Amino acid sequence: MAEPLVYYIRHGQTDWNAELRFQGQRDIPLNDVGRDQARENGRKLAALIGDSADDFVYISSPLARTRETMELVREQLGLSAENFKTDLRLKEINYGELEGTTQPELKVKDRELYYYRKKNAWTFRPKGGESQEDTLVRIAEWHSSLDSQQKYIVTAHGAVGRVLRHHLLGIPTDEAASYSFPQDKFFKFSNGTEELF
Repeated sequence: MAEPLVYYIRHGQTDWNAELRFQGQRDIPLNDVGRDQARENGRKLAALIGDSADDFVYISSPLARTRETMELVREQLGLSAENFKTDLRLKEINYGELEGTTQPELKVKDRELYYYRKKNAWTFRPKGGESQEDTLVRIAEWHSSLDSQQKYIVTAHGAVGRVLRHHLLGIPTDEAASYSFPQDKFFKFSNGTEELF
């Protein structure tokens, strides 16, 4: 069965990303580095798709950092910043009680939990949160709702992107869960293949 073409862009950097802080569903804005990353991804995408920007459907996670990333990308494509959809299913993984904590803080506070999470990255579910395995349910549902005849440009999150790569490409869960998802590059997913730009 044919799959829709999806360009997937992780949001640009936030201060919490720079601090290695669990961000999850907290609504943290982009920083200046992140805005530059979003604009650069928009420029690269514009060079790639040329005059066909109007042929795509644009969807973002509803969180501010992904919406601003989409706005900046669309500006580089010569489109109005605000004309795109949001989908709750694209929200970042919920890190529960870990949100706001830095990884070094967690290592000091609970060394056992820190290493357990590293060893079990796909199935680890923080108290009050989700695992990447849990997140797969909503991401698979979102992807199956797309029209295979359409082309999409999507702005979302790192863990969501890891889960999507597993879902689309069959990447083993351990490998997918530990992937360091870039903020200065984007993916093209098409019929079981990926390209990184």
